[in-house]
Amino acid sequence: MNALNTTANINDPDGFYAELIAAHQGLSDDESEALNARLILTLANHIGDREVLREALAVAAKKE
Repeated sequence: MNALNTTANINDPDGFYAELIAAHQGLSDDESEALNARLILTLANHIGDREVLREALAVAAKKE
């Protein structure tokens, strides 16, 4: 079992953010939400470890 990595770990985070925003351009709100859902499920499948995913849900649910 792996632990959730919450430290910066994306190569070129600004470039990734720009790609993410570009992927949403021209989409309706519903289409944008569907894209986000597909991305989340794709990445969750890639991670695969239910404990890591459970930890990620807990981190994402925190309102700071």
